[in-house]
Amino acid sequence: MSTTNSMNRRNWLKTTALFTGGLTMLPPALSRLQATPLPTKRIPFASDFTQPKIPVNLKARLFANENPFGPSEAAKKAIMNSLSTSYQYPLMQVQELEAKICAHEGLPANMLMVSSGSSPLLLGTAIALCKDGGNIVTAETTYDDLPTRCEHLNAKWIKVPMTADHKHDLDAMEKAITPETKLVYVCNPNNPTGTIVDKDQLKAFCERVSKKVTVFVDEAYIDYLPDAAATTLIESVKKGQNLIVARTFSKVYGLAGMRIGYIVSQPETLKKLTDYTATGLFALSLPAVNAALASYQDRTFMDTSIQKTVASKEFLYKTLKAEGYTYIPSHTNFVMFPLKMDGVRFTEEMMKRGIGLRNWKMNNQEWCRISIGRMDEMQAFAAAFKELS
Repeated sequence: MSTTNSMNRRNWLKTTALFTGGLTMLPPALSRLQATPLPTKRIPFASDFTQPKIPVNLKARLFANENPFGPSEAAKKAIMNSLSTSYQYPLMQVQELEAKICAHEGLPANMLMVSSGSSPLLLGTAIALCKDGGNIVTAETTYDDLPTRCEHLNAKWIKVPMTADHKHDLDAMEKAITPETKLVYVCNPNNPTGTIVDKDQLKAFCERVSKKVTVFVDEAYIDYLPDAAATTLIESVKKGQNLIVARTFSKVYGLAGMRIGYIVSQPETLKKLTDYTATGLFALSLPAVNAALASYQDRTFMDTSIQKTVASKEFLYKTLKAEGYTYIPSHTNFVMFPLKMDGVRFTEEMMKRGIGLRNWKMNNQEWCRISIGRMDEMQAFAAAFKELS
């Protein structure tokens, strides 16, 4: 929500009987809104930077890292069954989902925060930790939502070059931390490179660094790993470390359009974020919560979705090799490969052929990031790609 919209909403609320009765009548969320100073300028959302021009004849939607195999049948049924009561706030359902996540992860309720996807949680983190400036340390090429928001709050973005194999250089990132550092961001698996950090090295890094500054570990793609349970940093949070770990239902679960995600952190950290983040029953729709409840930890569905992703990815690898291209081996549902022409021109030409892609400039080289699609989408990509390769 923009600052202007927030202020208009606040002014409107002030004119109602709710406010004329006194602030003591306000629920806690609105009391915080009234009392908390907000940033004085607009903070862009990720869509401000990534929204492509989509043609009518799009054959392959390969620019958004969505799960093209969709949600589980159980989730679809839960969504449909929710429609007749979707006029209701999901009071009990949010509590049920939170309890389900906490039971699976072995968490107390005050270490979990659920919201409408990762975006509100990233924004809330940026405002809570970087509203007074400072700096944020990240890998040079990574998901830029959180650091971009911090920059718009006048925090400096310190970008640390990656290793030769396009992974986070944790040692260099640790050395880049200064007394002004407010946040260290690690996306693992990393977007857009699809690479991962050695889990033992990352855990040791977080244990050391979190004693000095908050570390945000974005695990949006962790469910694509065969050892996700051993890789996650949630266990480190449970040990008391100063971490924020983000998870989402947008990827393997196929619920990007439903908008639902969560973070795990220390209770005192989550309290800081509540002043700037829409959470719980007022942030989530009933269909989204029920879809998440129906599909959470559904291993049969998750494994099938991953198998389809791997099959499409192997087809992509063969296509690239056949045309004389290399690529970064990916642990996710997307792949980066270096281009032999200007990246903007390449994506524009592919879009003319109905194939939506993303381009990057990394290490003075033009790159393409392609999301893994259904097999028919990958075949459409291959046909168009051969015309340009």
